[in-house]
Amino acid sequence: MVETGYQSFDTTVDKTNRILRQIEDAYGWPKERRNQSYAALRAVLHALRDRLTVDETAHFAAQLPMLVRGLYYDGWDPSRVPKKMHRDDFLDQIRGEMPPYEVEGGLDGLVRTVAQAIRLYVSDGEWEDVKAEMPKDLATMLP
Repeated sequence: MVETGYQSFDTTVDKTNRILRQIEDAYGWPKERRNQSYAALRAVLHALRDRLTVDETAHFAAQLPMLVRGLYYDGWDPSRVPKKMHRDDFLDQIRGEMPPYEVEGGLDGLVRTVAQAIRLYVSDGEWEDVKAEMPKDLATMLP
């Protein structure tokens, strides 16, 4: 655990590292590939955020660890959401935000892996609300 001297910061760094490790473990990536797991988390969070309404974005974000919440909101323009995206548009946005890493199982699998990692911090009801706002072809990619 990272020691910052401030309990809330230590906790959010620990939770964020757990999310990144879960992504890395799913792919067998060593910790040295932390930039890759971070890029994946960021890209998937931004695609989800941009597909949700402003209200749902706020409800979802409220349940994320503080550091992940900052990453989620980074660069957000609420006047431009929700974007009408179906599966291919959603995956194209993720592809555009990520460096060209080779990911086993493609971007569909990456979305599932990242979603499973963040899912641990989101209540069942909120997760169902997020899925309900997605087109069916996107909702099927979320656990």
